[in-house]
Amino acid sequence: MNNSEDKTRGLFIVVSAPSGTGKTTICRLLLEKWPNLSFSVSFTTRSPRPDERDGESYHFISTAAFKEKIARGEFAEWVENFGQFYGTSKITMESCLEKGYDLLIDVEPRGAKELRKSFPGGIFIFLLPPSWEELKGRLIKRGFEEEAAMRERLEKAREECGEVFWYDYVIFNDQLMETVERLSAIYVAEKSRCEHLLDRIDNLLRSR
Repeated sequence: MNNSEDKTRGLFIVVSAPSGTGKTTICRLLLEKWPNLSFSVSFTTRSPRPDERDGESYHFISTAAFKEKIARGEFAEWVENFGQFYGTSKITMESCLEKGYDLLIDVEPRGAKELRKSFPGGIFIFLLPPSWEELKGRLIKRGFEEEAAMRERLEKAREECGEVFWYDYVIFNDQLMETVERLSAIYVAEKSRCEHLLDRIDNLLRSR
């Protein structure tokens, strides 16, 4: 969606959702729809799942390496979640935005809040499940069948959903493709905001 003549700083979309809402699938489909939208690959200390590849889903690193990056101030945001660390590279993010590339960032609410403080121009979207029963069913499919683990995940989900009110947009994931279309519509609308096109507007008004 970037134009070669448009040197405007890129914008970034932050998508948050409780575990099991379908965020990963939705983000993948959005990226397929908009090839020029880049995915910000986070760093994590957790082990990869069977369908995940290093450098695509996440950068999988050791806890020691992650803490070294924290000490060097390399993260735009980082959090500890269920005993594992997750973080967004400040260097990669700043480089992409300065070059005019748009980024899709998948982070939980604590990380999203940090990005809202430190990086201007973000679009913050929260995805919600259709119902708690639907969310519980999805978590069971992901292997969280034990009562204690399920309760912990659902309590975490309720806590995260309490953050929804400071986000810019909210989408209920009732139907997968409808959710992707709504997310896409938000992206298109935000790209047309006047403040994102000031350089091109200025060039047009100066031309003869």
